[in-house]
Amino acid sequence: MPTSVRLDPETESLLKRLAVNSGRSKSDVIREALHRLSEEAQRTDKQEGLFHSIADLIGVADGGPDDLGRQHKKHYRETLERRR
Repeated sequence: MPTSVRLDPETESLLKRLAVNSGRSKSDVIREALHRLSEEAQRTDKQEGLFHSIADLIGVADGGPDDLGRQHKKHYRETLERRR
């Protein structure tokens, strides 16, 4: 099935260079790049496990009390009182 990809001029130039230097078509270069990315992603997932798959989510929240885990009832009560 045909797929169309829009590339910026710099990426298009890189693709042409890679194709000419390797003696392959631009489509072949793109296919190989996709296969390599897929293989790399599979290796990374297997090596680094669950933590790696959620690492971008850890620590994304900023602010809040440092002791929220230990003092959650106190902080919840304070939040309710502020809303009154």
